[in-house]
Amino acid sequence: GTLGGLGLALGLWRRQAALAAAREDEEEKELRQRFMAPPVSGLRELRRRRRELRSRMELLIMETQAEVCRALTALDPGASFAVDSWERKEGGGGISCVLQDGEVFEKAGVNVSVVSGLLSEEAARQMRSRGKSLKAKDGKLPFYAMGVSSVIHPKNPHVPTMHFNYRYFEIEEADGTKQWWFGGGTDLTPTYLNEEDAIHFHKTLKEACDKHDPKLYPKYKKWCDDYFYIKHRGERRGIGGIFFDDMDSPSKEEVFQFVKSCAKAVVPCYIPIVKKHCHDSFTPEEKLWQQLRRGRYVEFNLVYDRGTKFGLLTPGSRIESILMSLPLTARWEYMHTPPESSREAEILEVLRNPKDWVH
Repeated sequence: GTLGGLGLALGLWRRQAALAAAREDEEEKELRQRFMAPPVSGLRELRRRRRELRSRMELLIMETQAEVCRALTALDPGASFAVDSWERKEGGGGISCVLQDGEVFEKAGVNVSVVSGLLSEEAARQMRSRGKSLKAKDGKLPFYAMGVSSVIHPKNPHVPTMHFNYRYFEIEEADGTKQWWFGGGTDLTPTYLNEEDAIHFHKTLKEACDKHDPKLYPKYKKWCDDYFYIKHRGERRGIGGIFFDDMDSPSKEEVFQFVKSCAKAVVPCYIPIVKKHCHDSFTPEEKLWQQLRRGRYVEFNLVYDRGTKFGLLTPGSRIESILMSLPLTARWEYMHTPPESSREAEILEVLRNPKDWVH
């Protein structure tokens, strides 16, 4: 009787194990279909550690990448994303998804990276300049960083360029304590001002922030206006959005939930604007103005952008992915000044004096 009971129990256990394995395979298949490529950390590893914040953040950035790529492809069905998985010998890797020369998008890139290793001295110096006290052990600072970042440059001058980036950073200090923080933001760079679009974009981001704390949107809107400032031109890169960095309170879980809300707001804040204008007619003069504004975009990214600088200062980083944010085409004309009271002068006024779009 005892042996029979054991046999039954063993049979039941085997059936349960087989069911669990089948469920895991199903889950894995579903995850694989949801993403643009297999995650850097591997699906099994992510599932094994699914309760840990690192894994949840990696799943979030993978989902965001896929959501944005699918939304863009739906608007530009003749084009497709080249999906490029890469490894970094110092640790980690990433997935670059880039669409070029579509009907609607001249260039759109959505990158995921999950990297680890030792922080370079220049990168550590950059962080210390922001007030971080990083205590190295024998001059070494192990770090772990992951994020999703995207820049979308449409062909039509009436469709704005959009950028977003959400990232998580961890550093281990000499005594073993870990410093962690999140950063990110979403911002819009129109060639011509459309107030209705500006209000829609800012309202959508404000709603995402307000779910967590109504003080966040005004704070991060101002931070965005201040951060995307081309000092040598005296103007902002675009009409802003939200931007934050070094966010490590109230708690890891609360900040993660806030970042998740912001990432989920990317498609609804931007895609309706693209749909509305991607078939607008435009003149050669309007296309020229778009090219000149693109030149400003390049100036900011190469001279001031912290993410670009960090990438260029990190050993083994992938230059193609870092410079994905640059447009296919841009233009610099000597002493170009738009006529007063023109639509070109109108956007310049807003870039020099940021507006409150939601009150």
